Amino acid sequence: MESDQNEFPMNGGDGKYSYYRNSSPQKWGLDSAKALIQEVIDENLDVKQLLSSSRRVLSIADLGCSVGPNTFFAVRHIIESIKLKSQSQGLPGSDPLEFQVFFNDHVTNDFNTLFKSLPSLDDRPYYTASVPGSFHGRLFPVDSVHFFHSSSSIQWLSKVPEEVVKKDSPACNEGKVYFTSSPREVEEAYGMQFSKDINSFLNARAVELVSGGLMVLIMVSVPPNGKCVLTELFDLLGSALMDLVSTGLVSEDKVDSFNLPMYIPTLEYLKGVIERNGQFKLERIESWLIPSNSDAESTVLNLRAGLEGLVKKHFGSEIVDKVFYQFEKKITDSCVLTNKDYKVPEVLFVTLKR
Repeated sequence: MESDQNEFPMNGGDGKYSYYRNSSPQKWGLDSAKALIQEVIDENLDVKQLLSSSRRVLSIADLGCSVGPNTFFAVRHIIESIKLKSQSQGLPGSDPLEFQVFFNDHVTNDFNTLFKSLPSLDDRPYYTASVPGSFHGRLFPVDSVHFFHSSSSIQWLSKVPEEVVKKDSPACNEGKVYFTSSPREVEEAYGMQFSKDINSFLNARAVELVSGGLMVLIMVSVPPNGKCVLTELFDLLGSALMDLVSTGLVSEDKVDSFNLPMYIPTLEYLKGVIERNGQFKLERIESWLIPSNSDAESTVLNLRAGLEGLVKKHFGSEIVDKVFYQFEKKITDSCVLTNKDYKVPEVLFVTLKR
């Protein structure tokens, strides 16, 4: 089994800081994409072609499922849309479709919480299985999945670029945790890692997805020009950590070696990576603005659900509360959530066909 060295699971359980309780922005993105998912299935998925003469089972995989409940909302809508398409194609109802759903995330993901909150079989029209492992590599047999879905996940890198933590590297990212306000070399290192990871992701899915199958990716993106609220928040997290250096709680070297393993692309950047890869036909790509949020507390809770594990692993559990307390104070003092100079991030909706 693979090592958990480069795994970045969301907070498990259902407590105050869990992803289960603090993923409403991600839920908003899913809800906003419901009509588009139904459209792309209706326009691009030939259910009759996908089914063999002997089996009427369709396989769906949600990559980066975390602990729910968002993944269940997404899967239910995908299945409802596929059923509508099968009816429009005149498939006989006497032999109904069956659905196998695979929930994928890192080995260290809290699958216990996920399956505890799974709807009962009477309330879900599908069978389930977990597939632990990194989606940057192979997860399924050849030609075995009909529909891939991933939401709020593929911005996570397989690892932090090595160059940004090397003291003698021009890409060394001292005192910061992201590349927005860093030297050009840091951004280039992040971009190269993202391109490498997306290519690995697409190459694996190209082997696993059946001919004619679809993949829908939903993720956050940054506007092409100008300051962005989300990336400024990452800079403020780095600043909060440096404040703890000044108080002696952590060492400066410890902060210098901590970087977020994620890359938030622009629409055009992601489109370019996909097109250069060439494994899929890009059926649709579009974006829309995420509603602004002026509440510092809920913003920190949402980010903490995804980042606490990284902070705890690198700095130790004893300073986690102090980090996020200082982070919230930085957000409030900066007025980044209300400053009109900062643009809100966008949701990207991408449809790929094999």
